[in-house]
Amino acid sequence: MRTFRQRRAGAVALACAVLAWPAAWADDASPAGLWKNIDDATGKPRALIRITESAGTLQGKIEKVFPAPGESQNPKCEKCEGENKDAPIVGLVILSELKKDGDAYAGGQILDPDNGKVYRSKLQLIDGGKKLSVRGYIGMPLLGRSQTWVRQE
Repeated sequence: MRTFRQRRAGAVALACAVLAWPAAWADDASPAGLWKNIDDATGKPRALIRITESAGTLQGKIEKVFPAPGESQNPKCEKCEGENKDAPIVGLVILSELKKDGDAYAGGQILDPDNGKVYRSKLQLIDGGKKLSVRGYIGMPLLGRSQTWVRQE
């Protein structure tokens, strides 16, 4: 027969587990963190993007690139316009102005450094927060393309 002390210890352990679970879940409930971008054509990693949140708005900046053989080790955004013209890809802000919209983040923009174009964007966590569906589009979300990024932290 279990003693009162054993039952109390079990209850305390259960309470700690129940209270800790939402905190662990909350970490995956936000896109904030480090993400690996996979090339659509080759299936190989292209970059690591750090997404941060400030005042309810998400921003994503390239932290590292994985150039293919023969590509520059320090690529620049040659096709970008304005302040991003010829800016180094590493350090480039490619996601901006995304705000929580239901279970997604929308209303922002994504920059494609390969073609220098800026698209409207929508992000949604999938696979329990381990992956991120990133959609860039013109006009309506139906007119665009999606990528799946993989969480690195």
